[in-house]
Amino acid sequence: MTDTTAPATIRLTQYAHGGGCACKIPPGELEAMVSGLLNGPRPPGLLIGLDDGDDAAVVRVEGGRAVVATADFFTPVVDDPYDWGRIAAANALSDVYAVGGEPLVAVNLLGWPRDTLPLDLTREVLRGGLDVATAAGCHVAGGHSVDDPEPKYGMAVTGLADPGRLLRIDGGRPGTAISLSKPLGIGVLNSRHKATGEVFPQVVAAMTTLNAEASRAALVAGIRCATDVTGFGLLGHLYKLARASGVTAVVDVAAVPYLEGAREALRDGFVSGGTRRNLAWVEPHLDRGGFGEDEVLLLADAQTSGGLLVAGEIPGAPVIGELIPGDGTPLRLR
Repeated sequence: MTDTTAPATIRLTQYAHGGGCACKIPPGELEAMVSGLLNGPRPPGLLIGLDDGDDAAVVRVEGGRAVVATADFFTPVVDDPYDWGRIAAANALSDVYAVGGEPLVAVNLLGWPRDTLPLDLTREVLRGGLDVATAAGCHVAGGHSVDDPEPKYGMAVTGLADPGRLLRIDGGRPGTAISLSKPLGIGVLNSRHKATGEVFPQVVAAMTTLNAEASRAALVAGIRCATDVTGFGLLGHLYKLARASGVTAVVDVAAVPYLEGAREALRDGFVSGGTRRNLAWVEPHLDRGGFGEDEVLLLADAQTSGGLLVAGEIPGAPVIGELIPGDGTPLRLR
């Protein structure tokens, strides 16, 4: 049920042009930007790099281990500073879990309009990030801050992994189920929150839930392919997985779970520009299977700190489709 309690005196979402992972540079533009930066074979020891857009970099080190490195930050996705800190930290940690790693240490990344917003709010943001990292067993040791016209917060995270048991975006194989560990709808409900000030506890709960359990379950099950669902939406991240793996991903639309209130938010027009850009990017590679614009927009909804998208079955994560041999169309709806 929607909680319509009075908004905070200072609404952080009003100090940013976008919110959360919906403010990412569009996927097509991002790929064009990094294209050609690395030429030639992958350097020795670099197990996961820029090749396919995995969630984190992974480097082999001595002792039969691998180091995982990632960074993630964004503008306020909710008005409550403590919750924003928790969400941003969970989102950054997710990149380590998405490749099968365990976070070890993080440093804060902070941009703050010091002449516009009270510094007391900054402390709450940092406290939220610290609490989530601590719950994950990850140290937080300092960071970097700048005076910024828009508030931004996130973390650079370093983790450890077993180089022989990584989750990769290019590891999908035909005949494998597709599972999703969190429901969709975060984007449209966050857009509603930004526009109206309505608070949605179910969305905050989803965004602050760590992907640790899903990652560990995937490794126990012997799964070798996963990614997380964030700013490019389910369709965007699934397209990247299917393209990298050389397969076609078939989504059973009726099996995809959504947060309470998501369809109502879509009906009332709370769709971010990031979601529409996601759909435009995957449209040339998508067979809609007769589904209308609203259904497809929900599947492209830009998520913040979404779940793991796993090529395989894990406990508690609904199966939403399957991977089949590549047939020239990476994404199909049925």
